[in-house]
Amino acid sequence: MHRPVLVVAAVIVDDLARPTVFLGARRSRPAHLVGRWEFPGGKVDPGETPEQGLHREICEELGVTVELGDEVVGPDSGGWVITDRHVMRLWFARVVDGDPAPLVEHDELRWLSPDEFFDVPWLDGDVRIVEHITGSFEPGAAQQETA
Repeated sequence: MHRPVLVVAAVIVDDLARPTVFLGARRSRPAHLVGRWEFPGGKVDPGETPEQGLHREICEELGVTVELGDEVVGPDSGGWVITDRHVMRLWFARVVDGDPAPLVEHDELRWLSPDEFFDVPWLDGDVRIVEHITGSFEPGAAQQETA
């Protein structure tokens, strides 16, 4: 059995202490993933730490710099098995420089509030992560602040 490929991703939120929304990204390739939504990120290159790989991937994919918050520890030896060949580690993150744009793997980005988390078709491996992080958001928080 082969060792799974490590993928890193970010749950990009508006506020690390009291998040009200997070950024979803719609895949534009490869063909079998087109139109499905995911957390932005990618594979860790040889010689990189997971955190270094995540910073590089977010800069390449979205054109922004982020500050990392807490890791979203998963049930699969601390990570999240997302396919039969990939395990993902992900962190909460906040944009500190730039405006996110879909530069490489995506054709749309969308800020999702808790009542919109499942309005988009997530990649199968990401569904349980979305379910898990739901508890980190205050329902109605975004609406309360704008009211």
